[in-house]
Amino acid sequence: MILGEIKRYLRDGNSLRVSRSIRDTAYQILKVREKLEEVDEEVTYDKIAKEMNVAVSEVAYALDAISDPVSLYEPVYNKAGDTLLLMDQIFDEKNNDEVWTEKAALYEAINRLEGREKRILFLRYFEGKTQTEISREVGISQAQVSRLEKTALKQIKTCIS
Repeated sequence: MILGEIKRYLRDGNSLRVSRSIRDTAYQILKVREKLEEVDEEVTYDKIAKEMNVAVSEVAYALDAISDPVSLYEPVYNKAGDTLLLMDQIFDEKNNDEVWTEKAALYEAINRLEGREKRILFLRYFEGKTQTEISREVGISQAQVSRLEKTALKQIKTCIS
């Protein structure tokens, strides 16, 4: 078994494990692409997929699977000593440091609230209920819901600031 794993590692020569069927599909795609390039100057995934009678997404997936991984610290542009890395080009607006920090601060501030205030904010902002609906559910007046909501938001604002 160990000998088989060593042979597989040397045969595959890739840092990521890709199943044999996907690799076989990718190599068939490469052969078809080479064949089509003899006839056509511009070979697209659509043409390859049509020739092989498979989905375009399967062609893209298989070719992506056999491509070598790229380091995030790989230079993608270098002019006059000013190197631009792949990492510099990748930005996730949804999950950046600032958003994580704000979410952590908000979570901490909400946890400091009392149970009823937490529940009112949850019903109001996560379930989208009106103050009147909340008042019926919680068993207090709409004016009290409004006051508790306003107080809770003020406490959160104070905690975060």
